[in-house]
Amino acid sequence: MSQISLNGKWILTSPAHSHLAIPMTVPGDNYHALYQAGIITNPYMGTNENEVQWVRECDWHLSQEFSLSPQEMSAASLILNLSRVDTLANVFINNELVLSSTNQFQRHRIDIKPFVKPGDNTISVHFSRVDEEALSRAKKLPMPIPWAVGNNQLPHMNLIRKTQCHSGWDWGICLMVSGIYDPIYIEVVKKIELSSIETAQIWYQGAVDLTVNVKHECIAGQAITVNFNDEIHTLISHESGETSTIFHIENPELWWPSGYGEQPLYSLTVELDEQTITKRVGLRQLELNNKNDEIGSAMEFVINGFPINSKGANWIPMDAMPSLESESRYRELLTSAKDANMNMIRVWGGGQYESELFYDLCDELGLMVWQDMMFACSLYPSTDAFLKDVEPEIRQQIQRLKDHPSIVLWCGDNEVIGAIGWYDESKNNKTTYTVNYDRLNRNIAQWIAEEDPSRRFWTSSPCNGDMDFGDAWHNDNRGDMHFWDVWHSGKSFDAYQDIKPRFCSEFGFQSWPSFSEVKTFVPEEDWNVTSPTFEGHQKNGRGNSIITEMFTRYFRFPSNFEQMLYLSQVQQAIAIKTGCEYWRAISPICRGMLYWQLNDNWPVSSWSSIEYSGRWKQLHYHAKRFFAPTYVPFEETNSELRIRAVNDHRTEAHIDGTVYWMDFNGELLGKWAVNYTIEEDGNDVIWSLSKEKFQVSENNSFFFIEIEVNGESIQNTWFATPKLKQLTMKKAKINLIQSGTMLTLQSDNPAFFVHLEHDGKGQFSDSSFTLLPEKPVTIEYLGDDIETLKNTLRVYDLSNSY
Repeated sequence: MSQISLNGKWILTSPAHSHLAIPMTVPGDNYHALYQAGIITNPYMGTNENEVQWVRECDWHLSQEFSLSPQEMSAASLILNLSRVDTLANVFINNELVLSSTNQFQRHRIDIKPFVKPGDNTISVHFSRVDEEALSRAKKLPMPIPWAVGNNQLPHMNLIRKTQCHSGWDWGICLMVSGIYDPIYIEVVKKIELSSIETAQIWYQGAVDLTVNVKHECIAGQAITVNFNDEIHTLISHESGETSTIFHIENPELWWPSGYGEQPLYSLTVELDEQTITKRVGLRQLELNNKNDEIGSAMEFVINGFPINSKGANWIPMDAMPSLESESRYRELLTSAKDANMNMIRVWGGGQYESELFYDLCDELGLMVWQDMMFACSLYPSTDAFLKDVEPEIRQQIQRLKDHPSIVLWCGDNEVIGAIGWYDESKNNKTTYTVNYDRLNRNIAQWIAEEDPSRRFWTSSPCNGDMDFGDAWHNDNRGDMHFWDVWHSGKSFDAYQDIKPRFCSEFGFQSWPSFSEVKTFVPEEDWNVTSPTFEGHQKNGRGNSIITEMFTRYFRFPSNFEQMLYLSQVQQAIAIKTGCEYWRAISPICRGMLYWQLNDNWPVSSWSSIEYSGRWKQLHYHAKRFFAPTYVPFEETNSELRIRAVNDHRTEAHIDGTVYWMDFNGELLGKWAVNYTIEEDGNDVIWSLSKEKFQVSENNSFFFIEIEVNGESIQNTWFATPKLKQLTMKKAKINLIQSGTMLTLQSDNPAFFVHLEHDGKGQFSDSSFTLLPEKPVTIEYLGDDIETLKNTLRVYDLSNSY
């Protein structure tokens, strides 16, 4: 296909600053361009966020010149392709208006041939202030629509179809960016426009029919070539604008979520009039099992007839400055998710419908996607004008994304049902606001059903079921649950063991960034958790207080700033492990756990398991263990301590290992061999010990299991009390020997949460683990910055944190 790229260098100006004219790279955003040009300081450093807020109080203009040859001008049409245009934007070609866009999530294809000429042409995009437009819209509403006061720094952002967290969140900086975040180009159409292709799968026993539907300009008689996996069908365009063909595949290679099988992707190419669209198609069957059972109703994804235990985290936009999105960072983050044995990512509704690259990578890596529509934590209008703005967004996004095998669920919003009970206006007039919500949500459901009948629509997250407006924060017998009692309500970690969710799609506990991360954005004079910089990078009002209060409950208070950072990550890991370990132990009652959150969009104190730099927090190393396809959670009953084996494989798994009972001097009190074969999707008790046998020494001892499964080593540790401050731990002296990328650690006493950290890039094969005395452990450094590793490597453990 002949395309004219408009990516690259544009000129950024502002009517409010007539002297300013700087280069800006498109795709990209204005904040990053201003930073690159030295007009503003780095918004992520120190307290600079406050210094850059003037940018949102200006209109911004982008312009570029492009050239068209006489041959290109002879084409039937010249289609300008625009998507992720943020947000209130007028597009001009040679000073003539060709598009007024009010929705960041809509996609635009405009024939600009009537507006261009041979030779030089100009395209310009004028971005208007969203804060003023939001206020104007609020004044025109028939009733007040509450906005996310606790998260957004600017009012009424829920009335603008823009990434909601751009105006701040309880982990997010307020940067009201504007720009174009997808490639921008002109398609040269000689005779007939190829608009899009869609596929559908109809399954039989051991075979599938793949329908390929081609949408094109309403012109008949043109040849269309459809190539699926090297099988070629030739079609003829139809005056209706659509034509289709069916490929029959016997014994297809099935696409599976990570941990359950491979992810084969078949190639599909459609060609028409020198235009080409290519896709990779994954063949798989999908069902969401919500059948009633003796508890309530299931919440279980079934792929190719096999029930899946969904394990993963929630995804927020990669960066508060979209210019810094990149293929390498998408791949690094999503590969880190897979490497931690995750198989599902939830795209959260306060962010954005992600780039095509994101979904391509999820297809490739076997990461199922729970896809929210972009509504979160506010109420939204259901006026005719708002519905008219949202309908094209929903239809276009479903059309764009529905051929991705990774996407398993369309969800209406994040916590909007719950938000009806948060705000005075809606609490005092619940019926009116529930009807308002219902009207918007039913329209979204209808649009999605019309565009993609192959997947289920889920009303909201959390939600007890289809159009069920019950309390899914506390009801655990059906639907998906958000459980925030430990963080927001201050309950103890064992509160996770008081519930048995069918699917917990949000729960979390914060930590501070690592010392290595802190050094990148906090000046040394502010290395204190209550310094201006540190508090400026903590967006949850009670966040630092909750973290430190939990220290006093569970740990001996850390000795210095660096140890406080370390201990906060130990604490976060214990919190999330407590929930995930228990919910895995009750499988198949619970079939899903997605903790909040995977990533950060700037360097910040947050609930993430991966820091802004891409560095793994301790939680992510623990997730790699507690999300392992075959895992060994401890389970405590009134009378005994048990170890279970939980197997998420589609085949049986053989476990070889050892259980150790040891005191804190390193003396072995008991030792048991474990040898067990567990069936597919199994959950069995493989070891138990009566409490009577160890109660006398429970505060002076711990249990440890290490197993080998399919060549992988997995360990787990159990303490008799979650209040580790009460245990008689001895100070551990850890010896480290480095040989290239291999690091061997040995300790004189049992050492817990032994964590490796350095100031460069690259992860470790394991970290935040238990180290038994006289039992050396060798860890591999998975990076290439050996010099930084050698010069900055630090080893932390719990006994030396105070």
